[in-house]
Amino acid sequence: MESLQTWLDREYRHAATAMLRSVSAVDIVKERPGFGQTMRPVKGSIIASPVPGAYDPDPDYFFHWFRDSAVVIDAIRLLYDDGMMGPEAITHLTDFVRFSESLGTLDGRTLVSDRSWRSRVISDFEKYVREDTELGMVRGKLVVVDTRVNPDGTLDISRWARPQHDGPPLRALALLAWLRGGKLPATVASEVAKLLREDLLFTQTYWREPSYDIWEEEHGQHYYTLRVAAQALSDGAAWAESLGDSEHALRWKGESETIRRLLDSFWMKEAGHYRSRVLTSGARSAKELDIAIVLAAIHAVSTDPAHSVRDPRMHATLAQLEALFDVAYPINHQRPPNRGPAMGRYAGDVYYSGGAYYFSTFGAAEFCFRAAAAFAADAGGKHTDDVRNWVARGNAYFETLRAYTPQSGDLSEQFDQKTGEQTSAKHLAWSYAAFISCYLARRAVVG
Repeated sequence: MESLQTWLDREYRHAATAMLRSVSAVDIVKERPGFGQTMRPVKGSIIASPVPGAYDPDPDYFFHWFRDSAVVIDAIRLLYDDGMMGPEAITHLTDFVRFSESLGTLDGRTLVSDRSWRSRVISDFEKYVREDTELGMVRGKLVVVDTRVNPDGTLDISRWARPQHDGPPLRALALLAWLRGGKLPATVASEVAKLLREDLLFTQTYWREPSYDIWEEEHGQHYYTLRVAAQALSDGAAWAESLGDSEHALRWKGESETIRRLLDSFWMKEAGHYRSRVLTSGARSAKELDIAIVLAAIHAVSTDPAHSVRDPRMHATLAQLEALFDVAYPINHQRPPNRGPAMGRYAGDVYYSGGAYYFSTFGAAEFCFRAAAAFAADAGGKHTDDVRNWVARGNAYFETLRAYTPQSGDLSEQFDQKTGEQTSAKHLAWSYAAFISCYLARRAVVG
């Protein structure tokens, strides 16, 4: 059997290629006959999955999600910085920024006034179409809270969980990372900065407003959304300061600190973990223990002691999630000692197999490698027992992922909690992006 390192290197090369199938997928045509639509992606759009499913049984993920696309464009940066991609990475970024900017010209009122498209929706699908009142409110800066758009640059007419506020701050964090790299041509950097400023201003204005969670299921205030908002505003403040914009630097820093104080209230001392949400209804959610907490720590990278990989409360939350899925998933029962638990989203998940997610398990592994790197830095670069333990824990997750990844290296959204077979969307771009960032986080500490 090949070594873990050999498998990781091979999977890294595959993930780098496979993820790009979702980027500017202009050669793929997706038919939605029930909605009377033919989707032809344009340059700059990033589809969640390039497989044109229709819940037959693969889900229809042929959309440009604001959250998913931000994760992917950041993974492209990582590949570029690592030399796995050349100038084409800058082209993808430029196309992505221009596509994102173009969405601000959309106006749902045009769909309300021109009703010809409704006549093409077959009767069985009318119940899935948005009402005029909802469509009429979507325009300008509010397009970005519409969760997703069609990859041809038009509004999604189907009913979905909206609004969602994690897209703008997550995209801002990705754009800030591109700018910090210092490798962008001046013209591209200018376009990136324009979109970045819009995302930061949006985050500044709307972070207090409740929205749907990262899984698009429950309405309220969510740890993940608030955490990425806090980091985007904090990093954005440093960027504004570097440009001499002290007004926005001061405002964004203050807003970030306010959010961080609010995040402290999400700690549940008796339960021993961060809660993932506070629902608008005031009811308690069964999804309070959620992998989204761990994902927040790796998507909003910070050197702060709180709400980061250094935070003991984060460590406790990860341990609780490990215990949860260890018991809940049959594939985790009697697992070999060198494997970590396959990780899902939350207790009682029923979506498709309700099973383990590749990006959840990669996310837990990346948390471990980033924690190892942080504690190694605190120890002056020494690999203490604590550092070695975190690395071993991350490697154990990778061993599990290796066991449930086919020889082809292809990654779907989930792998079944009972059989380990892949389920849900095939070739999920987020799964590949999660592997890429996890692999490089490991290399940063292991070498």
